[in-house]
Amino acid sequence: MNSEQLNRFLYGSKLTAYALMRRTTYLLTFLSVGLLVYAHGVEQDPTMLQQLYYGIDAILAIFVLIYLLRILYTFERIKFLKRTWFEGALMSLILVNQVSTYLLGIPFIYNIFENIGIPLSVEIYRVLVSFFILLLLIIELFETKVHLKTLQLKPSTAFILSFLVLVFLGAGLFMLPKMTTAPDGMRFIDALFMSASASCVTGLAVVDPGTYLTFSGQVVLLLLVQFGGLGIITFATFFASLMKQGIGIKQHVAVHELLEGENLFSSKGLLRQLVYLTLLIESIGAIVIFMTWGQHVPFENLGNKIFYSVFHAVSAFCNAGFSLYPAGLYSEPVRFSYIMHLAVAFLIILGGIGFPTILDVLSPKAMRQRMETPWRNWKLLSRVTIYTSVALIALGMIGFFLLEYFNTLADLTFSEALIASFFQSVATRTAGFNTVDISQLTTPTMLMFIFLMFIGASPGSTGGGIKTTTFVVILLAVMATIRNKKDLEIGNRSIPHAVAYKAFSIFAFAALLNMIFLFILTISDGKHDIIRLALEQVSAFATVGYSTGITAGLSDVGKFVLILSMYIGRVGTLTLALALSTRAVATDYKFPPTHLPVG
Repeated sequence: MNSEQLNRFLYGSKLTAYALMRRTTYLLTFLSVGLLVYAHGVEQDPTMLQQLYYGIDAILAIFVLIYLLRILYTFERIKFLKRTWFEGALMSLILVNQVSTYLLGIPFIYNIFENIGIPLSVEIYRVLVSFFILLLLIIELFETKVHLKTLQLKPSTAFILSFLVLVFLGAGLFMLPKMTTAPDGMRFIDALFMSASASCVTGLAVVDPGTYLTFSGQVVLLLLVQFGGLGIITFATFFASLMKQGIGIKQHVAVHELLEGENLFSSKGLLRQLVYLTLLIESIGAIVIFMTWGQHVPFENLGNKIFYSVFHAVSAFCNAGFSLYPAGLYSEPVRFSYIMHLAVAFLIILGGIGFPTILDVLSPKAMRQRMETPWRNWKLLSRVTIYTSVALIALGMIGFFLLEYFNTLADLTFSEALIASFFQSVATRTAGFNTVDISQLTTPTMLMFIFLMFIGASPGSTGGGIKTTTFVVILLAVMATIRNKKDLEIGNRSIPHAVAYKAFSIFAFAALLNMIFLFILTISDGKHDIIRLALEQVSAFATVGYSTGITAGLSDVGKFVLILSMYIGRVGTLTLALALSTRAVATDYKFPPTHLPVG
């Protein structure tokens, strides 16, 4: 068969081949993920485990074959390889590992990583490869809109349902036998609580992740945190719109409005920039944390140290606040690793100021433009978020230092007390990491924490709360009312009254919800002080994760209240903002004005 006949054959069978490859990919992806879950979560017998791994490796070999067939059926092969370079690199790694392991008898992945002290390398390799394949499957489903035309879901509904799926999927995984060290496994309410806390990047825990969860359980916790943080900031409006109509002008507008893109063309590639930027920041953070643990912090091996570094870097940037130490960063081995504390604090700040601000201030393109035009100022959103964050951090740091100097800071030197105060101020609004004993805080400090947690992080970030911009708009509206000014002004710009209405709506929604849930908690768990319950409730709603140690002892009703609070606090305000931004019904009439006495 010459080249012309081959090309004719490929052209004639292309549609059939692509349909067959796509169906095979769907089937094998679900099968490989199912086998992985069963192997890491259920099966205990070593012989059966080996058979499962052989099956997974066979599926991976078929994925390599499908990728080679896609290259063969592509007429512009160079462009295809450039466009799918990451997938190609992954398939090459799989091919090298399969050939070396099964044909040459030399386990490539195992030898490389085991020799430098990283255990479970083969298992991690299979998990990462199957995870990537699952992502490709999801992208493929959205691009082809398979079975999605019949759903016709509203954007906000699709987003809420997708988040519920993540929470319940995580709960199901946590209940598997090999996910925990407990003989009887984890109860459903506790598994649901841990999954909701991780997916909502909160950090509240009813069990100790470092001792209660196995390595597989800790990996699931880490993935839920990454999905919860990255998914919300990058796919909130975009994913919901994509569920309905695919990628088009409407979706670009959604991304543009959510992430404050300069124009629709810049918004088109914004999600990819955010994913790369997130992975870059987390990678640099993990390296810095790895180097700053200190000699006094023990680790089993190099792999254990790497995993701890990655886990805490992701948890910090996503503002989750989960730690693998029983008392968080207050635990004895890491309590005095102050340089590491500062690294975690700056990761929290980067995750909390929002991606629009990061792209405007720290992206290479923005920095290059600012060097060429030094007079160019930051965008208004960046100025508001940065100045407000600095002011709140300074307020929290000074307040904590003064209120706790003779209490939780009593045994520290002056410089150590300053670092601890700075860290707690940074972590209080978004993350929930602690380097002091939260259960020993004074009542005034807890009240200050509740205030800072309620405000929370900035728009487009991984943190919760009502957001710094909402707080600023409310302050401006109050000041304008006191001064009897008609317009809200900031940075030589006027803020529309509709924005002020949204800000007050979000504030009223958050305050009312917290009061209702706190009222329920005082009934279900009245044995605890109301100030501790209030701290727990606002911490859950603002997705912070601070607790005075009462979380595990709450009743099932109390845990369910916090689960709802975490979920609504993470997606409710965003959903409310989406609902408020929908197009109103146009009317050609206006009712006569009236005056109601207020105040």
